[in-house]
Amino acid sequence: MDTSENTKKVVLQFCQSLANRDLSLIDFFAENVDWYIQGNEKIAPWLGRRSKREEVKEFFQILWTNTESISAQIDHILVEDGFAVITGDFSTKMLQTDKVMKSIFSIHINVQNNLITKYRLLEDSYAVVIALTV
Repeated sequence: MDTSENTKKVVLQFCQSLANRDLSLIDFFAENVDWYIQGNEKIAPWLGRRSKREEVKEFFQILWTNTESISAQIDHILVEDGFAVITGDFSTKMLQTDKVMKSIFSIHINVQNNLITKYRLLEDSYAVVIALTV
């Protein structure tokens, strides 16, 4: 299997685990990871930088405790060697305010040795702030 096929396999399995809110998805991450999701960390404490697999686990625990997924759709998964981009849109209910935020997204992932080593999620960070503001 070539690098692109391996990368796509990891990304598809990760997406399936993410859709199921299956915390074992952290097993797709390298022990040391370059993780960043931009946004206001004071309002949305799950945002920001992470560098260890356990910190990624904490991200998902905080996110899933504070949000309810309403819908998510993947439009494209583009893969080249060890790099992938996932694009789509989602709607999420913020449990703290009962407000729903909608956003398009792109996730940029680097995969080495069948593990995610770099992760960037781009979303409407302004919509996150508005949905978390009473």
